[in-house]
Amino acid sequence: MYAIGFDFGTETSRALLIDTETAEIIATTEVAYPHGVITKHLNDRPLKNTMVLQNPEDYEWALKELTEQIVKETNISKDQIKGIGIDFTSSTVLPITNDFEPLMKKTELSNNPHAYAKLWKSHSAHKEAEIITERLIGHPYLEKYGNIISSEWLLPKLLEIIHDEPIVFNKMDYFIEAGDWLVSKLTGRLVRSNCMAGYKGIWQKSDNYLDKATLATIHPALEAIYDTKLLGDVLPVGTFAGYLQEEIANWLGLSCDTAVGIGIIDAHAAVVGAGLSEPNELLIVVGTSSCHLLLSEKETVIPGISGVVEDGIIPGLFAYEAGQVAVGDIFSYFAKNQLPEKYYIEANLAKKSVFDVLNDYASKLEVGESGLVALDWHNGNRTPFVNPNLASVMVGETILTESFEIYRALVESTAFGTKVILDLFERNHVPVNRVVLTGGIPRKNHFLVQVYADVLQKEITVINQDHVPALGAAIIGVAAAKQEPLNYLIKQYAAKQTMKFKPNSQNKQKYEQLYDIYQMLSELFGNNETILKDLYGMKINEGVTNGS
Repeated sequence: MYAIGFDFGTETSRALLIDTETAEIIATTEVAYPHGVITKHLNDRPLKNTMVLQNPEDYEWALKELTEQIVKETNISKDQIKGIGIDFTSSTVLPITNDFEPLMKKTELSNNPHAYAKLWKSHSAHKEAEIITERLIGHPYLEKYGNIISSEWLLPKLLEIIHDEPIVFNKMDYFIEAGDWLVSKLTGRLVRSNCMAGYKGIWQKSDNYLDKATLATIHPALEAIYDTKLLGDVLPVGTFAGYLQEEIANWLGLSCDTAVGIGIIDAHAAVVGAGLSEPNELLIVVGTSSCHLLLSEKETVIPGISGVVEDGIIPGLFAYEAGQVAVGDIFSYFAKNQLPEKYYIEANLAKKSVFDVLNDYASKLEVGESGLVALDWHNGNRTPFVNPNLASVMVGETILTESFEIYRALVESTAFGTKVILDLFERNHVPVNRVVLTGGIPRKNHFLVQVYADVLQKEITVINQDHVPALGAAIIGVAAAKQEPLNYLIKQYAAKQTMKFKPNSQNKQKYEQLYDIYQMLSELFGNNETILKDLYGMKINEGVTNGS
């Protein structure tokens, strides 16, 4: 018997098939979304400057395509697939009808951006996030989210629709996280994951959602919103959501006896897949962005984090979330837009990736030799400033600066950004005893991992296998099929292949010096954001003038 884990990422989605008895991974497959990531224009309609969309029909297509590929590749019977688990990029939200159809399928709304799915990195609701943050000053929930509500989250994006397109707000029956939508569509039962609701929906196990009086101060249309458009039972990660509806089972080519687990955020699924289940263990999922997830036995107030949720990932533990908005995206941007052609020529001749060539050069530099320090804010800052309007800064560049020196400074900047987060936890008496990295970047880029180990001065464990979030989702599928507690299954089914990176103590002092400079720059451009705010304002105004 088998379970499938579906991992819905930003640009692709994956499926992983696991044997429910032996824990053997049988097959994996991956597809890219046909419509990709939508920015600047939807068809011929200009989008707001920082709005990022996807076509939710791509998620339905991917679910079916991945299922068919898995079944065809393994030649297993539909009756042998007993469980399904789903993880999804959080804060990917969409309006739907009461029969779980995306609102953009309505002809009259097919060209309306607010009827589509808004990705996590859609920051166009920043004004709405500011309004909600202001209304929650003094409310006990606000401090649980670092005293700032992010524009990425569900409630600001819903308020944005109220402000921009009331017709979409009135026509939707529900507004929902995409991961919850798929679980609800598969089972016919409107459910919401405590992981997604807790971290992105301002829900807490102890007191549920925001009270009606507080919601009414944000906007009158929100007063009863959790009884209407945000309705749905909030259930714990790893529990049973239901069985496949007959119509859906036939559509996927599976059995109605297939159990579906409550969904989980993609990065959080990696905690399960990587086998973390003990207090004071930190997982960093390093990809286009980075997500930092720390397990703890206690709850405390930590400014600037993205949230803390009881049972949010592992039953019986609090889980803290923090993050960096861009990591891999920074390196990709640099390689695509700023790297001279000679590096690509050298990579082709050596039959290496261009990042392998850059790592070869960068690793030969002594710490501080480039004379560069950068801020890793190319797509804003999540922790600790929670400000999507911040931008990168590079200091120390001269006409003699080499591209590989800039690259090393960018790698170091992401390590410094991670150190900020660890320092934030430990300053607030939540220790970090173990650091684990997962994702394609740390598996392939050992130079980066060693820089992280040296900057943090901590040993780092890298999970050395692919599709760790999908594995976590598959384990949730096993839990749903067996209806057993998730905690009991993690050690048996989680990833076993690892690599260890020990810190070089000889680099400690110089990295402390560079980190001090990084913190001074953060203070100058983060806490006193006048310079970057003025530049951002000019950019937005120019975009409006040009109609983009």
